[in-house]
Amino acid sequence: MITKLDKNKVRKKRHARVRAKLFGTATRPRLNVFRSNKHIYAQIIDDTNSVTIASASTLDKELSLDGTSNVESAQKIGELVAKRAVEKGVKEVVFDRGGYLYHGRVKALADAAREAGLQF
Repeated sequence: MITKLDKNKVRKKRHARVRAKLFGTATRPRLNVFRSNKHIYAQIIDDTNSVTIASASTLDKELSLDGTSNVESAQKIGELVAKRAVEKGVKEVVFDRGGYLYHGRVKALADAAREAGLQF
């Protein structure tokens, strides 16, 4: 019997494999990315204390975006989450791509976060 592959199920398996190796500490927290069809979300998480240090998404009211599911909005989210992290004193992070392939919106967010001051 051939079953249809569920893309999200495959992504979650890939993410579990990646998360087994990645861990965010207080000195080097984890930059997590979640991508949906309409929006993109980024969080900087300290896993030892189970605390979200900074976050940004296309749902933030202070951003005026034309579209929320494109590369330009992902770049703005990367810049915003990096700015908020640097304000809290975080300069180095571990990048958790969330099981997504490193291209398109995920790559744009990561590159913008690097340019805005985060190191990973």
